[in-house]
Amino acid sequence: MTPSTPIRQPCPPGACICEREQLLDTPGADLRILLLTRQEEKRLLERLENLKDLADLEHMQRQMLEKLGIRVQITPSDNEVRSMRGIAITLGELPGLCRKTRQSIPAAIRRAMENRPEIAYRLLDAQDLLRDT
Repeated sequence: MTPSTPIRQPCPPGACICEREQLLDTPGADLRILLLTRQEEKRLLERLENLKDLADLEHMQRQMLEKLGIRVQITPSDNEVRSMRGIAITLGELPGLCRKTRQSIPAAIRRAMENRPEIAYRLLDAQDLLRDT
């Protein structure tokens, strides 16, 4: 990473468990997550809230993995899914990922699914959960 590349500012002491400093001190560590500045995070969350369809969601998942190293898993419950809460959205363990960001990414995806329920329906259909309906 070049010194001119802006990286995320540290969180206030004791407010986060992102392990940013340990990540910076580790030689050869993957520092892509630190490229997610607060301004870029706002852009990412806005983009996630405005997803168009399931293909767009999958595209964003690939982009987050390639550019930032963030692995987003979206899995519906094995039981009946009655609301968006029945769909689990988890982020893989990643040093340097801020606690607030870890919460805001799934929330943004949930809001997109609430605004466009067809995304959730296609997700459930892709998991073959709507085969009997």
